[in-house]
Amino acid sequence: MRPLTPEDMTRIFSEAFNRGDLEAVVDLYEPEAVLARSSGPAIVGREAIRHAYTAYLSTRPRMDVAARAIIKTGDLALCYGEWTMRGTNADGTPRAVSGKAVEVLRRQPDGTWRFVLDDPFSTGVA
Repeated sequence: MRPLTPEDMTRIFSEAFNRGDLEAVVDLYEPEAVLARSSGPAIVGREAIRHAYTAYLSTRPRMDVAARAIIKTGDLALCYGEWTMRGTNADGTPRAVSGKAVEVLRRQPDGTWRFVLDDPFSTGVA
C-alpha cells in the first residue's frame, strides 16, 4: 500500500516497519532520498536506505509513530512526528529508543507520496 496523502505516511510506514517488510519500507522513499542518522553522514539513495533498515528490522522491533503536524504546499509536505522503537538487544536485554522526526514528502506523478528527506532524530546532520 502506498500513501495517497501525507497523513497516510505515518500509518503505512509503521505498519510496514512492524511487519518487518523491508521492501515496503524502502518503497516509501524516492530513489535519491536522504535518511539522516543520529550521528555521522546521512544515508543517500534507496540501496543505502535498504541496507540501513535491514539492520533495524533484523531484530524485529516494534515502532509506534505519531504525526504531530503536517504543512503542505503544492506537491511538498513538511511532517513533524514522534516515534518510539522497542526491541531486544543482541544480549537479550530490552531496548527502547525514541525521537522526534522531521520529514519532507513529495507527491509523485501517480499521486502517491514518498519521503525525500527523513530526519528521524531531528539532528540536522547531513
